Amino acid sequence: MARKAKVNRKTKETSINVEVNLDGSGSYKIETKIGFLNHMLEQLSKHSLIDLKIAAKGDTHIDLHHTTEDTGIAIGECIKKALRSSKGIRRYGHALIPMDETLTRVTMDVSNRPYLIWKVKLKVEKLGEMDTELFKEWFQAFSQAAGITLHVENVYGDNSHHIIESCYKGLARSLREALEIDKRIKNKIPSTKGTL
Repeated sequence: MARKAKVNRKTKETSINVEVNLDGSGSYKIETKIGFLNHMLEQLSKHSLIDLKIAAKGDTHIDLHHTTEDTGIAIGECIKKALRSSKGIRRYGHALIPMDETLTRVTMDVSNRPYLIWKVKLKVEKLGEMDTELFKEWFQAFSQAAGITLHVENVYGDNSHHIIESCYKGLARSLREALEIDKRIKNKIPSTKGTL
């Protein structure tokens, strides 16, 4: 069965349509009306090999908070929906991502127990038009909606663009590992409880 899903999230603040194919090739079509967020979500798709379509509209005339957060929620919900029972997945994933002077570690457990540890400090208040505090909001929304325990730690780095991009690439590579079907357990839930 194809691991694909669609989610339509509509509130008074945002309207977001997301489609994912967990077993894709990393193709994407992304429009959030926020240039830097588009760039990060393109990285997420490309390096996870998850096909990703996103069309988001929001109250960006106020600020970028609602669109950023709700995009994280919608993507997380869509991935969780595409996983269905999570049978056969490797469940755990990790990545160490270097980007020039920067090194970031991302680890995850696709456990249906959402939790975010965020150890990332940025020296600037904005990247592009985005307030840098919004990146934690995106990762928090994503991990909660997807049901993922997610630890993101920038080990070192100076350039804020490199730091954030390495976080998204680390998320991508961790997802690629954790969501991959393990042929040795392809019809089983990876838990002694029998459910995630």
